[in-house]
Amino acid sequence: MDLNARRIALFDPSDKEQVIITARYLAAEAGFDETNQVLIATAASELATNVVKYAKEGEVVLKIVQRDRQLGIQIIARDAGPGVSDIEQVMQDNFSTSKGSLGLGLPSVQRIMDEFKIESQPGHGTIVSALKWR
Repeated sequence: MDLNARRIALFDPSDKEQVIITARYLAAEAGFDETNQVLIATAASELATNVVKYAKEGEVVLKIVQRDRQLGIQIIARDAGPGVSDIEQVMQDNFSTSKGSLGLGLPSVQRIMDEFKIESQPGHGTIVSALKWR
């Protein structure tokens, strides 16, 4: 793991507060303006919420990345939960497997971030990677 990576274990819904704080801090360190700091923290919060809600535990790793001379923030959320059987379906607005949810989380994360990838296998968990470039 990179030395600048911040790993946050998730076991409880309150653990996402540390994800939000860390995401804002790293975004500021990478030179993102305040609006983008909030957007990055929102994306990180949504991914952390999903880990706890659907898998009960997992982690979020946040880090500053560099490609050529461009800085960015990478968010990786991983769990060993039930996984996603139909990724295309969960990426549609207004689809949710949770009662009372708007079903906007993952599609919103994809819209906020510049790069987005989800890998999942039912019964083996999910890994979501999202990058925002400055």
